[in-house]
Amino acid sequence: MEKNVRKKVRIENEKKYLISRLKIIEGQIKGVMKMVEEDRYCSDILIQISAINNSLKGIGSEILKQHLKTCVSDEIKKDNLEIIDEVMNLIKRLS
Repeated sequence: MEKNVRKKVRIENEKKYLISRLKIIEGQIKGVMKMVEEDRYCSDILIQISAINNSLKGIGSEILKQHLKTCVSDEIKKDNLEIIDEVMNLIKRLS
């Protein structure tokens, strides 16, 4: 049984955009796996890993922006200022 699972309903365009970006990242990861299988040169693999990291940071920033605009904003409007501590902890974990 899942405990305390929070959900966020996303509009269809946002969801499609995020899924599209994640599929691209999935393809990048599969590409790196193939490079390892083919014994490609270390620096070539590391460059691709760096590109994946940048892609993940980009999608993470987009999700964080939407989180602030929607979830956090809604909680502040409800006078739930504890959300600020949650966001600060989240930002700390992301950096």
